[in-house]
Amino acid sequence: MNQPSPRFWQIFFEVYENLPRQGPGNRASAARAFGLCRDLPDDPAVLDLGCGTGGQTLHLAELTSGPIVAVDSHRPSVDRLSAAVAEQGLAQRVTPVVGDMSDPGQPLPCFDLVWSEGALYSIGLGTALGVCHGLLRPGGYLAFTDAIWLRADPPPSVKASFDLDYPTMGRLDDDLAAIQASGFTLVGHFTLPDEAWWDEFYAPMETRIAEVRGTYAGDPEAADILDQLAAEPEMHRRHSAFFAYEFFVAQRPPLPQPRSGVNP
Repeated sequence: MNQPSPRFWQIFFEVYENLPRQGPGNRASAARAFGLCRDLPDDPAVLDLGCGTGGQTLHLAELTSGPIVAVDSHRPSVDRLSAAVAEQGLAQRVTPVVGDMSDPGQPLPCFDLVWSEGALYSIGLGTALGVCHGLLRPGGYLAFTDAIWLRADPPPSVKASFDLDYPTMGRLDDDLAAIQASGFTLVGHFTLPDEAWWDEFYAPMETRIAEVRGTYAGDPEAADILDQLAAEPEMHRRHSAFFAYEFFVAQRPPLPQPRSGVNP
Protein backbone atom coordinates (compact mmCIF):
# COMPACT_ATOMS: atom_id res chain seq x y z
CA MET A 1 0.00 0.00 0.00
CA ASN A 2 1.37 3.41 -0.95
CA GLN A 3 1.90 5.76 1.97
CA PRO A 4 0.59 9.34 1.67
CA SER A 5 3.22 11.79 0.48
CA PRO A 6 4.57 14.66 2.62
CA ARG A 7 2.60 17.02 0.37
CA PHE A 8 -0.59 15.12 1.21
CA TRP A 9 -0.03 15.60 4.94
CA GLN A 10 0.82 19.26 4.48
CA ILE A 11 -2.50 19.96 2.77
CA PHE A 12 -4.39 17.53 5.05
CA PHE A 13 -3.36 19.53 8.11
CA GLU A 14 -4.07 22.82 6.35
CA VAL A 15 -7.64 21.60 6.14
CA TYR A 16 -8.09 19.62 9.37
CA GLU A 17 -6.32 21.89 11.84
CA ASN A 18 -8.67 24.72 10.92
CA LEU A 19 -11.82 22.74 11.69
CA PRO A 20 -13.78 23.01 14.97
CA ARG A 21 -13.04 19.32 15.50
CA GLN A 22 -11.21 16.55 13.65
CA GLY A 23 -13.92 13.90 13.69
CA PRO A 24 -17.65 13.34 14.22
CA GLY A 25 -19.16 14.57 17.48
CA ASN A 26 -20.86 17.53 19.11
CA ARG A 27 -21.55 19.03 22.52
CA ALA A 28 -24.98 17.41 22.84
CA SER A 29 -23.48 13.95 22.34
CA ALA A 30 -20.66 14.70 24.77
CA ALA A 31 -23.20 15.86 27.37
CA ARG A 32 -25.26 12.70 26.85
CA ALA A 33 -22.20 10.48 27.34
CA PHE A 34 -21.04 12.47 30.34
CA GLY A 35 -24.48 12.06 31.88
CA LEU A 36 -23.95 8.28 31.91
CA CYS A 37 -20.94 8.74 34.23
CA ARG A 38 -23.18 8.94 37.27
CA ASP A 39 -20.77 8.39 40.16
CA LEU A 40 -17.98 10.82 39.35
CA PRO A 41 -16.56 13.04 42.12
CA ASP A 42 -17.54 16.70 42.08
CA ASP A 43 -14.22 17.74 40.51
CA PRO A 44 -13.15 14.73 38.46
CA ALA A 45 -9.64 14.40 37.08
CA VAL A 46 -10.07 13.98 33.32
CA LEU A 47 -7.73 12.75 30.59
CA ASP A 48 -8.62 13.47 26.95
CA LEU A 49 -6.64 11.07 24.74
CA GLY A 50 -6.11 12.08 21.11
CA CYS A 51 -7.44 15.57 21.74
CA GLY A 52 -6.55 17.08 18.34
CA THR A 53 -7.16 20.82 18.43
CA GLY A 54 -9.46 20.28 21.39
CA GLY A 55 -13.05 20.75 20.28
CA GLN A 56 -14.25 18.08 22.71
CA THR A 57 -11.70 19.18 25.35
CA LEU A 58 -13.40 22.56 25.55
CA HIS A 59 -16.80 20.83 25.80
CA LEU A 60 -15.41 18.82 28.73
CA ALA A 61 -14.24 22.02 30.38
CA GLU A 62 -17.85 23.24 30.27
CA LEU A 63 -19.28 19.94 31.51
CA THR A 64 -16.84 19.40 34.39
CA SER A 65 -15.13 21.52 37.02
CA GLY A 66 -11.98 19.46 37.64
CA PRO A 67 -8.54 19.38 36.00
CA ILE A 68 -8.21 18.14 32.41
CA VAL A 69 -5.05 16.79 30.77
CA ALA A 70 -5.38 16.73 26.96
CA VAL A 71 -2.87 14.59 25.05
CA ASP A 72 -2.11 14.44 21.34
CA SER A 73 0.97 13.44 19.35
CA HIS A 74 0.69 16.30 16.82
CA ARG A 75 2.35 19.37 18.29
CA PRO A 76 0.68 21.99 16.03
CA SER A 77 -2.74 20.71 17.16
CA VAL A 78 -1.70 20.87 20.81
CA ASP A 79 -0.38 24.41 20.24
CA ARG A 80 -3.75 25.45 18.82
CA LEU A 81 -5.52 24.01 21.84
CA SER A 82 -3.07 25.77 24.17
CA ALA A 83 -3.91 29.08 22.49
CA ALA A 84 -7.65 28.45 22.86
CA VAL A 85 -7.21 27.47 26.51
CA ALA A 86 -5.32 30.69 27.22
CA GLU A 87 -7.87 32.78 25.34
CA GLN A 88 -10.76 31.28 27.31
CA GLY A 89 -9.05 31.64 30.68
CA LEU A 90 -8.81 27.89 31.28
CA ALA A 91 -5.05 27.55 31.77
CA GLN A 92 -5.47 26.73 35.47
CA ARG A 93 -7.65 23.72 34.64
CA VAL A 94 -6.72 22.45 31.17
CA THR A 95 -3.21 21.20 30.42
CA PRO A 96 -2.48 20.35 26.75
CA VAL A 97 0.40 17.89 26.37
CA VAL A 98 2.29 16.50 23.38
CA GLY A 99 2.39 12.77 24.02
CA ASP A 100 1.92 9.22 22.79
CA MET A 101 -1.52 7.74 23.33
CA SER A 102 -0.04 4.31 23.96
CA ASP A 103 2.16 5.74 26.73
CA PRO A 104 0.78 9.16 27.71
CA GLY A 105 3.28 9.63 30.54
CA GLN A 106 0.66 10.08 33.26
CA PRO A 107 0.77 8.50 36.74
CA LEU A 108 -1.11 5.21 37.14
CA PRO A 109 -3.91 5.21 38.11
CA CYS A 110 -4.90 8.82 38.66
CA PHE A 111 -7.93 9.69 36.52
CA ASP A 112 -11.64 9.56 37.28
CA LEU A 113 -12.59 9.87 33.60
CA VAL A 114 -10.70 9.00 30.43
CA TRP A 115 -12.28 10.52 27.32
CA SER A 116 -11.38 9.83 23.68
CA GLU A 117 -13.39 10.76 20.59
CA GLY A 118 -12.44 8.93 17.41
CA ALA A 119 -8.84 8.24 18.43
CA LEU A 120 -8.43 4.91 20.28
CA TYR A 121 -8.46 2.90 17.04
CA SER A 122 -5.12 4.42 16.03
CA ILE A 123 -3.19 2.13 18.39
CA GLY A 124 -5.63 -0.79 18.14
CA LEU A 125 -8.82 -0.81 20.17
CA GLY A 126 -7.79 -3.68 22.45
CA THR A 127 -4.43 -2.07 23.22
CA ALA A 128 -6.07 1.30 23.82
CA LEU A 129 -8.66 -0.14 26.19
CA GLY A 130 -5.87 -1.73 28.22
CA VAL A 131 -4.05 1.60 28.44
CA CYS A 132 -7.24 3.36 29.55
CA HIS A 133 -8.00 0.70 32.17
CA GLY A 134 -4.59 1.26 33.72
CA LEU A 135 -5.02 5.05 33.78
CA LEU A 136 -8.34 4.95 35.62
CA ARG A 137 -8.87 4.72 39.32
CA PRO A 138 -11.14 1.84 40.38
CA GLY A 139 -14.67 3.04 39.73
CA GLY A 140 -13.50 5.47 37.06
CA TYR A 141 -15.18 5.85 33.68
CA LEU A 142 -14.07 5.55 30.07
CA ALA A 143 -16.06 7.41 27.39
CA PHE A 144 -15.00 6.97 23.77
CA THR A 145 -16.31 6.96 20.22
CA ASP A 146 -15.39 4.43 17.58
CA ALA A 147 -16.34 3.84 13.95
CA ILE A 148 -18.33 0.64 13.38
CA TRP A 149 -19.89 -1.16 10.45
CA LEU A 150 -23.68 -1.22 10.41
CA ARG A 151 -23.87 -3.75 7.58
CA ALA A 152 -21.68 -6.58 6.40
CA ASP A 153 -21.93 -5.61 2.72
CA PRO A 154 -20.51 -2.09 2.29
CA PRO A 155 -19.72 -1.02 -1.29
CA PRO A 156 -16.12 -1.90 -2.21
CA SER A 157 -15.18 1.79 -2.44
CA VAL A 158 -16.46 2.43 1.09
CA LYS A 159 -14.69 -0.64 2.50
CA ALA A 160 -11.47 0.37 0.76
CA SER A 161 -11.69 3.91 2.15
CA PHE A 162 -12.01 2.74 5.76
CA ASP A 163 -9.37 0.03 5.25
CA LEU A 164 -6.80 2.74 4.51
CA ASP A 165 -7.05 4.06 8.06
CA TYR A 166 -8.93 1.42 10.10
CA PRO A 167 -8.55 -2.05 8.56
CA THR A 168 -9.63 -3.77 11.81
CA MET A 169 -12.88 -1.80 12.11
CA GLY A 170 -15.63 -4.11 13.36
CA ARG A 171 -19.30 -4.14 14.18
CA LEU A 172 -21.04 -3.17 17.41
CA ASP A 173 -20.72 -6.63 18.93
CA ASP A 174 -16.97 -6.60 18.31
CA ASP A 175 -16.51 -3.40 20.30
CA LEU A 176 -18.76 -4.63 23.10
CA ALA A 177 -16.72 -7.83 23.33
CA ALA A 178 -13.47 -5.84 23.41
CA ILE A 179 -14.78 -3.67 26.26
CA GLN A 180 -15.70 -6.72 28.31
CA ALA A 181 -12.41 -8.49 27.55
CA SER A 182 -10.47 -5.45 28.80
CA GLY A 183 -12.01 -5.64 32.27
CA PHE A 184 -14.61 -2.90 31.90
CA THR A 185 -18.29 -2.99 32.73
CA LEU A 186 -20.43 -1.46 30.00
CA VAL A 187 -22.56 1.42 31.25
CA GLY A 188 -24.25 2.37 27.97
CA HIS A 189 -23.79 3.27 24.33
CA PHE A 190 -25.55 5.22 21.58
CA THR A 191 -25.07 6.08 17.91
CA LEU A 192 -24.00 9.61 17.04
CA PRO A 193 -26.77 11.48 15.21
CA ASP A 194 -26.26 12.76 11.68
CA GLU A 195 -25.81 16.35 12.82
CA ALA A 196 -22.78 15.24 14.85
CA TRP A 197 -21.10 14.43 11.54
CA TRP A 198 -22.02 17.66 9.78
CA ASP A 199 -22.39 20.68 12.04
CA GLU A 200 -18.83 20.85 13.41
CA PHE A 201 -17.00 18.49 11.06
CA TYR A 202 -18.08 17.86 7.47
CA ALA A 203 -19.82 21.19 6.75
CA PRO A 204 -16.80 23.20 7.99
CA MET A 205 -14.53 20.75 6.14
CA GLU A 206 -16.23 21.40 2.82
CA THR A 207 -16.00 25.15 3.41
CA ARG A 208 -12.32 24.87 4.30
CA ILE A 209 -11.55 22.70 1.26
CA ALA A 210 -13.09 25.38 -0.97
CA GLU A 211 -10.89 28.02 0.71
CA VAL A 212 -7.73 25.96 0.25
CA ARG A 213 -8.58 25.30 -3.39
CA GLY A 214 -8.34 29.03 -3.95
CA THR A 215 -4.90 29.07 -2.36
CA TYR A 216 -3.66 26.32 -4.68
CA ALA A 217 -5.38 27.37 -7.91
CA GLY A 218 -3.42 26.02 -10.88
CA ASP A 219 -1.69 23.30 -8.78
CA PRO A 220 -2.86 19.88 -10.11
CA GLU A 221 -1.21 17.90 -7.30
CA ALA A 222 -2.91 20.00 -4.62
CA ALA A 223 -6.23 19.76 -6.48
CA ASP A 224 -5.95 15.96 -6.50
CA ILE A 225 -5.25 15.86 -2.76
CA LEU A 226 -8.20 18.14 -2.04
CA ASP A 227 -10.40 15.89 -4.19
CA GLN A 228 -9.33 12.96 -2.01
CA LEU A 229 -10.27 14.86 1.15
CA ALA A 230 -13.59 16.00 -0.33
CA ALA A 231 -14.50 12.37 -1.04
CA GLU A 232 -14.97 11.67 2.67
CA PRO A 233 -18.02 13.87 3.35
CA GLU A 234 -19.45 12.83 -0.01
CA MET A 235 -19.11 9.17 0.96
CA HIS A 236 -21.03 9.84 4.15
CA ARG A 237 -23.68 11.70 2.18
CA ARG A 238 -24.19 8.68 -0.10
CA HIS A 239 -23.38 5.64 2.05
CA SER A 240 -24.00 6.43 5.73
CA ALA A 241 -26.36 3.45 6.02
CA PHE A 242 -23.28 1.21 6.08
CA PHE A 243 -21.26 2.75 8.95
CA ALA A 244 -21.64 4.85 12.07
CA TYR A 245 -19.84 6.29 15.05
CA GLU A 246 -20.86 4.79 18.38
CA PHE A 247 -20.36 6.48 21.76
CA PHE A 248 -19.47 3.99 24.50
CA VAL A 249 -19.33 4.57 28.24
CA ALA A 250 -17.75 1.90 30.42
CA GLN A 251 -16.55 1.72 34.01
CA ARG A 252 -13.52 0.18 35.63
CA PRO A 253 -15.14 -1.86 38.41
CA PRO A 254 -14.80 -0.25 41.85
CA LEU A 255 -12.92 -2.02 44.61
CA PRO A 256 -15.06 -4.37 46.71
CA GLN A 257 -16.41 -2.70 49.83
CA PRO A 258 -15.40 -4.31 53.13
CA ARG A 259 -18.20 -6.26 54.69
CA SER A 260 -19.49 -4.84 57.94
CA GLY A 261 -21.19 -6.47 60.88
CA VAL A 262 -19.57 -9.86 60.34
CA ASN A 263 -18.46 -11.72 63.44
CA PRO A 264 -14.82 -12.85 63.36
